[in-house]
Amino acid sequence: MFAIEAHHLRKRFGSKTAVEDLSLSVRYGEILGFLGPNGAGKTTTLKMLTGLLPPDSGEARVAGFDVVRQPLEVKRRIGVVPESGALYAHLTAAEYLQWVATLHRLPQDAAEERAARLLELFDLTDVRHQRMTGYSKGMRKKVLLAAALLPNPDVLFLDEPLEGLDVHAVRVVKDLLRQLAAVGKTIFLCSHILEVVERLCTHVVVLHRGRKLLDRPLPALLEELGAESLEEAFHRWTGTGETGSIAQEVLRALERP
Repeated sequence: MFAIEAHHLRKRFGSKTAVEDLSLSVRYGEILGFLGPNGAGKTTTLKMLTGLLPPDSGEARVAGFDVVRQPLEVKRRIGVVPESGALYAHLTAAEYLQWVATLHRLPQDAAEERAARLLELFDLTDVRHQRMTGYSKGMRKKVLLAAALLPNPDVLFLDEPLEGLDVHAVRVVKDLLRQLAAVGKTIFLCSHILEVVERLCTHVVVLHRGRKLLDRPLPALLEELGAESLEEAFHRWTGTGETGSIAQEVLRALERP
């Protein structure tokens, strides 16, 4: 059984098609890099897979449950870090994690122990009782990561999870994701940091203008294309051309009197 299965997902907003005929499958223990330029439909797909946005057509199952017909069962088994970073900032980090634990009906003792370990992992122990209105963007992202991990989910959906984090926190998150995958957790990672995707992910799906361009294991794909890096391959897939040549043209234009 796959951790994530989607068949012919489609979503429109008025006259604009955000996602068109998207099918994919992700195994347990896999770290999927879900890639695409801005506006490709990545966040819309993530919202459909997590039950935040109903598809216009098609179907999807996460952790064995239908995202439309069984949304609560899906939410019990997933952790989500949205790109927006929205949280209840009037709470403290400790209060926010307690609220998340209550939503997931976690036993109090286990929830408190997990929360303490996660706060320590993300270097938030000393500020856990401070209102998050005074937190930096990176600190808030750490709280969101801790909240996503607190219920010990089977599947993690991460939308730009490293944005705003300091160097130490980035290393912690990367190591943690590898360890989670090693014990069978599934990671669905949306990121524009292609170097991170290349180092972490076992598989990539590339989305462009709402449609799937590519769905392959990463190491074999780079070898097949003869690409030196994921960044080079990505520019080929999405038709962005030679960015070095474009940059040179821009510089020449700026230098003109």
